[in-house]
Amino acid sequence: MSDTEAKDSLALLRFRAMDLLARREHSAHELETKLATKFPEFEEHIVQVLSELQRDNLQSDRRFAEAFIASRIRKGQGPYRISQELQQRGVTSGDTKEALASCGQDWFQLAAEVVQRKYGGTPCNSFQEQARRSRFLQYRGFSSEQIRSCFDDD
Repeated sequence: MSDTEAKDSLALLRFRAMDLLARREHSAHELETKLATKFPEFEEHIVQVLSELQRDNLQSDRRFAEAFIASRIRKGQGPYRISQELQQRGVTSGDTKEALASCGQDWFQLAAEVVQRKYGGTPCNSFQEQARRSRFLQYRGFSSEQIRSCFDDD
């Protein structure tokens, strides 16, 4: 590959990556996967383009994690599920922990809101019903303490 072809491939990869980032935040892993799928012939240049984007602060896993967490909170998901999804998207555990800590969300309150939205004001009168609601919250990614706090008032 000549110098001109290499520059053209870098420019094309950068343009496509910026196009993806203009639509929404992406993790570096997501961008790498999408670019490698679309342009397998330029695979050796993808890491270089991603490094340049990170250096220019156009791509940030921390910023992606913050946007992702805000999105999942609006959907009523808990911290464990959010952490797992971020890990699947290639975000480091350090970035995940920092973003979760800085989001300012009261997870106990969110768990109570999720239960209220799902079940309304229906009382939880039986052990089976409490177990069913607990499984629902566990699937949503809440801790056992957060789940237990939803039933302490009953």
